[in-house]
Amino acid sequence: MTSLDLLSGDATAMVAAVRSGECRVTDLVQASLARIATTEGRVNAFTDVTASRAFDRAASLDARLTRGRADPVHGLPLLGVPFAVKNLFDVRGLATLAGSKIERDSAPAARDALLVERMEAAGAVLVGALNMDEYAYGFTTENTHYGATHNPHDLACVAGGSSGGSAAAVAAGQVSITLGSDTNGSIRVPASLCGVFGLKPTFGRLPRTRSYPFVAGLDHVGPFARSVRDLALSYDAMQGHDAHDAGCARRSAEPTLSGLARGAAGLRIAVLGGYFHDQAGPEARVAVERVARALGVVRSVELPEVARARAAAFLITQAEGSNLHLRDLKARPQDFEPVSRDRFLAGALLPAAWLVQAQRARRWFAMRAAELFVDVDVLLAPATPCVAPTIGTEWIEIDGQRLPVRPNLGLLTQPISCIGLPVCTVPVWGVHERLPIGVQIIAAPWHEDLALRVAQALETAGVVQAPVAPLL
Repeated sequence: MTSLDLLSGDATAMVAAVRSGECRVTDLVQASLARIATTEGRVNAFTDVTASRAFDRAASLDARLTRGRADPVHGLPLLGVPFAVKNLFDVRGLATLAGSKIERDSAPAARDALLVERMEAAGAVLVGALNMDEYAYGFTTENTHYGATHNPHDLACVAGGSSGGSAAAVAAGQVSITLGSDTNGSIRVPASLCGVFGLKPTFGRLPRTRSYPFVAGLDHVGPFARSVRDLALSYDAMQGHDAHDAGCARRSAEPTLSGLARGAAGLRIAVLGGYFHDQAGPEARVAVERVARALGVVRSVELPEVARARAAAFLITQAEGSNLHLRDLKARPQDFEPVSRDRFLAGALLPAAWLVQAQRARRWFAMRAAELFVDVDVLLAPATPCVAPTIGTEWIEIDGQRLPVRPNLGLLTQPISCIGLPVCTVPVWGVHERLPIGVQIIAAPWHEDLALRVAQALETAGVVQAPVAPLL
């Protein structure tokens, strides 16, 4: 098997090939950079490619491998795997852009983000930083500063956002694992539209240390991959408390990889109906039905006041997000994307009483979800209301309503992230002639293992999959 063939597979196969001597880490890095060079002109997933750093890291790992099995490098779970990160993670030597023009003027990062360090400690090799919506405020990655990221499965369509570059790079076969962030759906929306697996862990599970914030009270970070096993591998490698992130929970690592084989056996699973059915288009509904049928799920449950919870998330997002950018909104308003700027300005003008009420609604909704999880382990819901729209599309129609695209691609994810639940998004094919759509597998807080087990059962059964887009 060639290194290019390995790159189109999953990280598990890459690690096995490196350990056996079938290929070198340098070969995998060369294949990744070659794939980026060949496809990037059409996809536009990257804002920076760190080729020199990647080759230096690969050479170092290869040198250690030649010393034999006495060197602990052989046991690294992500040995030699190329990965890339959304450009809001600090990367040593690069300005942390966060998708903006303004941050180009910032000094280069002196140190990598903590999750980049943890991925490399597990043996992975960083090859670059990825495109995103400005300051993570959007669901399409139609970035006016760095260009739109194109969906590898249909280059005329959006990749989703705000972690659009992260999902597109995996779907395009440029790398097998990427990191993104999710405040209101920014991992789950692009995973759904690009047809890859994405994990939004419980709020506070993974540290955000040395990454650019959007909304401190809602920001999550997590991985994208082309297999559930790779999600679990990378997620397990990144777990662990860090005191430098005030929002990071003081929980020990709880590995998930070893439990994947248990699948969905013994789990109580239900479909989320009501709002999550009514606000979904026909492809999204069919995708959920297909997943439910494969799992033998017939039960449907509802969460009350979901629309109110989403409204609360909007208010919290606008108020906290705008506060972070007040100085630049006053001094450099012309350097923001117009849509982002206007939403931040609106957030700066919100009455404090509205934010207080939004937080009350959020707490009430979290308690209702906790009650639901008393007799349900996992919930199923669509990830996006529709498949990927064409780049430049301004409106979508859902359940007879004409809605603006940019905020409403996240109408099914936003209520869930508002209360910090862990979600694995899985890609379903065949409900649309050429595009995938995702299903959210939602678990109770701190039970990423259950969401991943269900995802693994579906992948093993062939119900969900993440093929590389045929760009070459």
